[in-house]
Amino acid sequence: MTDMRLIEFLTRPEAYPERPHDVRLVQTHISWVFVGDEYAYKLKKPVDFGFLDFSTLEKRKFYTDEELRLNRRFSPDLYLGVVPISEHDGNYFIDDNTGIIEYALRMRRINEEKVLSSLLAKGELSKEDIRFVGRSLAGLYGKIESDEKARLFGSPRIVAFNVMENFDQTRKYIGGPVDEKTFSDIESWSRSFLEENEALFLERASAGHCKECHGDLHLQHVVLDEDGVSVFDCIEFNERFRYSDVATDAAFLSMDFDCNSRSDLGRAFSEAFIEESGDASMGKVLLFYKVYRALVRAKVCSFMIDDSGIDAAARQAAFDRAARYYDLAHRYISQ
Repeated sequence: MTDMRLIEFLTRPEAYPERPHDVRLVQTHISWVFVGDEYAYKLKKPVDFGFLDFSTLEKRKFYTDEELRLNRRFSPDLYLGVVPISEHDGNYFIDDNTGIIEYALRMRRINEEKVLSSLLAKGELSKEDIRFVGRSLAGLYGKIESDEKARLFGSPRIVAFNVMENFDQTRKYIGGPVDEKTFSDIESWSRSFLEENEALFLERASAGHCKECHGDLHLQHVVLDEDGVSVFDCIEFNERFRYSDVATDAAFLSMDFDCNSRSDLGRAFSEAFIEESGDASMGKVLLFYKVYRALVRAKVCSFMIDDSGIDAAARQAAFDRAARYYDLAHRYISQ
């Protein structure tokens, strides 16, 4: 278990070699992120949710290294390296290799004003902006190879396992952020699509559309600024969530625009991505993967409801976000 004295230490500006003026702590259900003036340091929480396991120092080190490798494919200038954190006589030291107790991913601080979610909230995103994002991301994904391993993850069996796992892991939230009928309708629709479209999944895998993707491509993980498009926070902890049809990532971003009442931008993104990539059959699976991705976001938010490490207001906000994603998935299947 990570010593909470370490977390307190890392909130102090004097803990860091660059001596920031201030340090802000941001928590998710799986990490602590310490944000300074120019740099951020990210530590993994010692948690085991089944689909991810950071329960030992060795595992946290492995997955921190993986996070660096994977995200550098999209944004090499943001991801700087992995640094050890050591303890000596009750004192902590960053970038010290003796007495290592944790590892941190060191990054350049992201300009939060230029993250798509922030630009959208300020009304500063145009359709042309989003078409540019779609074309840029299609170009990035086009550079990722589709190999035999990736194609295996596009098999109907693994796609079905990933989809149905969401329902198994969120069933306990019926009566909370989702009612029984909504949950049952989404589950039944998903099962039917899987059963009726096995040939389509196989066709897309054979055509090279399955790759080592991002896995969590929503509005809070894409930056649009004068330097172009940057992407961060690729999923490193579970290959099944990262190796997938490229359409699952495209659907994720499009779905998030829908959830924020900007379906026009979601369509602009999808159309630009498909046009640039030349992926003519993506449209056949886009709705299915939008439903899947809405359930993924609902699941993540639902898990935060159970996190005793965050305050009551944050848990209520997570509850409300989860409910919105469950409702969105249901609206998709009711079209």
